[in-house]
Amino acid sequence: MDDKQRQSDAFFQRSANKLDFGNWSVQEKIALSCRILASEGHSETLAGQITVRNDDGTFFTTALAQAFDEIRPESLIRINDNMEVLQGEGTPNPAVRFHFWVYRHRPDVRCIIHTHPPYVSTLSMTGRPLVVSHMDATPFHNDCAHLKEWPGLPIADQEGEIISAALGGKRCVLLANHGFLAATSSVEETLYLSVLIERAARNQLLAAAAYGEVRPVDDALAAESHDFLLKPAIVRASFAMFARRIERGDGARG
Repeated sequence: MDDKQRQSDAFFQRSANKLDFGNWSVQEKIALSCRILASEGHSETLAGQITVRNDDGTFFTTALAQAFDEIRPESLIRINDNMEVLQGEGTPNPAVRFHFWVYRHRPDVRCIIHTHPPYVSTLSMTGRPLVVSHMDATPFHNDCAHLKEWPGLPIADQEGEIISAALGGKRCVLLANHGFLAATSSVEETLYLSVLIERAARNQLLAAAAYGEVRPVDDALAAESHDFLLKPAIVRASFAMFARRIERGDGARG
């Protein structure tokens, strides 16, 4: 362990219990995530879903035709992997079906977010992967897959097989001509990466437009930054910060 790693670990041992992580139920975290995503431009149409796997094998999700900025904890529905509604009113988005393929292949995953935000969608049209060329993008270092061909609407088992295979063991996947998917062990981390990937795509596109090809950061430094920025304390504190902005009504911050 080098000096930088020791200093980092010592800092979090001293400071983690002083950070404000918030105190929300799972349903409240989901609703807050939806409203954060809406404020960040992830909810331009009905496309996009969030699911959370419960301990009993059921899933919380949003009902079809509800915009992310409309979601409140009481409006969530609970479904099984046959898309049957067990609790709440409404019907699930049919595209939730492909989430189940990820859950089956990834027992570590508890929350999935899939949206079509503007910059990720634009990058997905170029045929190019996400390039980790800025510190804020390093959570995606060796952790963002790239599905290079669009398999069509993700409403059938075939698309679920293709997307889950493309994701593999990574946290995110950029979906060609489509959007992205983030899949992690918590609502907080999945939301955190969903916010960061849209900003990373924005910065990549702006840099490429200004200067041509963007240069990735050093591999070893990117790996170090990846691990630091995905520390649970950083993730949870970031989620809480985004959530407080929504609760105050501040909206998106670039």
